[in-house]
Amino acid sequence: MRGNDHIPIRHVPGQNPNQKPIRRHHTARYYVQRVQDSLTTRVSKIICGTFLSLLFILGLITFILWISLRPHRPRFHIHEFSIPGLAQSSGFQNAEVNFNATARNANQNIGIYYESMDGAVYYRDQKIGSTPLLDPFYQQPKHTTIVNAVLSGATLTVNSQRWTEFQNDRVHGSVVFRLELTSVIRFKISSWQSKRHRMHANCDAGVGPDGSILPLYKDKRCPVYFS
Repeated sequence: MRGNDHIPIRHVPGQNPNQKPIRRHHTARYYVQRVQDSLTTRVSKIICGTFLSLLFILGLITFILWISLRPHRPRFHIHEFSIPGLAQSSGFQNAEVNFNATARNANQNIGIYYESMDGAVYYRDQKIGSTPLLDPFYQQPKHTTIVNAVLSGATLTVNSQRWTEFQNDRVHGSVVFRLELTSVIRFKISSWQSKRHRMHANCDAGVGPDGSILPLYKDKRCPVYFS
């Protein structure tokens, strides 16, 4: 092959290699549709953004209120519990149960309405006595109310068989009772009041051979639940 030879280029008939691609112009209706779609997208984004912002603000306010109020259920403690006649073999004839407990409202800004409060004493899950305790009252935040009573006579159902069971446990050094305090309460925050809640406080109380509360149970906090 000679140095001045060229590779032949074949041109396809009807094609111009220098010809530029044809630009297609869209119609006015196309551009109107594009503008409408863009506006719809923007409006949708604004609505979604506004809704999410309101939802976030509402959640933040709720969280701040919960943190500031810090609602707590009432706290009950049992301080005294005794059966003075437990050391007597015939004590069931004059049996009585004395107890002293406290109910504390530990909330900073929440008051509690007590519409009623009743007390009942159980031995081996069998009720041996009950009595109404307090008239309706309102308890201010950070206040403590004393709850005490004496169960005897008609409020106490102890027969000779039950007393014998007490004595058998007494021989082993401990007779365990359960004091249940039942109340209907409502919470109050400023001018708002909650619905009624039925509350139960269960206080285990073990007494020694002399009928007085054992140190293990004295000033013990009582579990609280709602039903």
